[in-house]
Amino acid sequence: MNKFKIFSLALVATTIANAQDLEPAKKAIDAEQFEKAKSLLKSVIQAKPSNGKASFLLGTIYLKQNIADSATIYFQKGLTASDGARLNNIGLGQLDLDANNKAAAQAKFDAVIKELKKKDTEEYVYIARAYMGADKPDYKSAIAILTKAAAANPNDAQVQMALGDAYYGDKNQNDSYIAYRNAFQFDNSLIRAKMQLGVLLKGAKAYTEAVKAYNEVIAINANYGPVYRELAETHYLWANNVPKTYEENIKKALSFYEKYMSLTDYSVNSRMRHADFLILAKDYKALEVEANKMKELDGVNPRIMRYLGYSAYENGNVDIALSSLQTYTTTPNNKIIPRDYLYLGQARIKKGTSVDGKSVEPTQLAAGMADLKKAVEMEPLAANELNEIGKKLYDQKAFAAAAAVFELAVTNTNSKNYLIDNFYLGNAIYYDNASKDAEKRDKIALQKADVAFGNVITASPATQDAYVFRARTNKLLDNDEMIAKNYEEYIRVVTEKGPEEVTKNKAKFIEAYNNIAAVYANTDTAKAVEYFNKTLALDPANEYAVSSLKLLKK
Repeated sequence: MNKFKIFSLALVATTIANAQDLEPAKKAIDAEQFEKAKSLLKSVIQAKPSNGKASFLLGTIYLKQNIADSATIYFQKGLTASDGARLNNIGLGQLDLDANNKAAAQAKFDAVIKELKKKDTEEYVYIARAYMGADKPDYKSAIAILTKAAAANPNDAQVQMALGDAYYGDKNQNDSYIAYRNAFQFDNSLIRAKMQLGVLLKGAKAYTEAVKAYNEVIAINANYGPVYRELAETHYLWANNVPKTYEENIKKALSFYEKYMSLTDYSVNSRMRHADFLILAKDYKALEVEANKMKELDGVNPRIMRYLGYSAYENGNVDIALSSLQTYTTTPNNKIIPRDYLYLGQARIKKGTSVDGKSVEPTQLAAGMADLKKAVEMEPLAANELNEIGKKLYDQKAFAAAAAVFELAVTNTNSKNYLIDNFYLGNAIYYDNASKDAEKRDKIALQKADVAFGNVITASPATQDAYVFRARTNKLLDNDEMIAKNYEEYIRVVTEKGPEEVTKNKAKFIEAYNNIAAVYANTDTAKAVEYFNKTLALDPANEYAVSSLKLLKK
């Protein structure tokens, strides 16, 4: 019996010692000091290979950093440990989720749960985090798991913290707030929970209140790095949602992110997170500096090619942009995102653009459009980005290329730019054909322009210029009925807006009257005379109306 007691005490002492060994690493993980945490955990594993939890935690860091091979190695190593081995099945389960093998993941999670005692909650938290951290997060499954854990131990701060994250991911702000509040009340050293209360305010666009909440966290611990990242992201959103504050808030956002970096680390992975933020903030000069620094530190990391490509394109170096992005998108196993193809497509189009900017070499345009199409196929909302690309081409009068971009943009009817993209599509096609001889006009494209203007009119009947350009487009199509109809609708819409609007659009009224009169000239002389006289009421010396009336009266 005494031997058993001594053995039990030794086991407890070992467990406590293992837990204490891991505390610095866990604090470093929470503080997002991942390189420091990795170093600490590797030291623990070297000293105590039996510590399976250390292997699990190290594996989860590699998963956060998208280094699946290293994660797998440590999870497999942890499975053979004598202490905390089962946790590693949770890590392997997350890898199964990433591979879209939910059944295999569930089997591993069930095997872990089967061994748990009634009050055990840590494993439930990690399973829930596996669901949340997967490439395709499953917040509802995480909530279901954590609800069981909360029932077993309602005062567990980590369970409440994880519940807050799960509810937040599931867009349930109220329950998320309650869970975060509970977590901090149960353990006031868990300042991430308090920080997340500010994150909820950020999500509600209550930026002033969010910053106040973050400052309360800083008052507790001014060296807690993640709060500065949240401040950076909050000021970034503030800048974009309140444009008049853009310069001020972007400056603050970049400053806070630098502060975050100084409190975490300057490893390649941290620099990548910084680079991602610089892309959001559109600070491409700083992005180029960061990308080149990463290249010095780790010249073989493929993601660096992404940052070099983006920054080179934005800073006017198309050849480097092309070579970098072609390398990145054609390297097997790289995780391609829609923005990679958006930039590659733009680089190809830019490469093929003439010196005067008014045309794009057809082969480069076709290749560029193929890449832009890939981006939209991967993520339909990428169509939102096409507006800016198309407008640049339109402004430099590369109308055929602009039309191609806008035609792709309007394939997503849910795009926030759907209405204006249709307008630009119609205009680009019109201007591309307006100066061509009749036999060289692209009738199929002009019919697409007519449809595009029709889409604008259907969605926004008061958009007066849509009627004018639709009428002009139909003039190129020799469609007399639609010419007259759209000019008449233009006159009606503008007249309803009042005399001041009519006065501002005098030239277009004259255009409308003359074209309606020309349509009626062959079928209804009286109507033609009526409209030419309306022109002369606005412009008595209008040469076209005067000469046309003389012909009609012969």
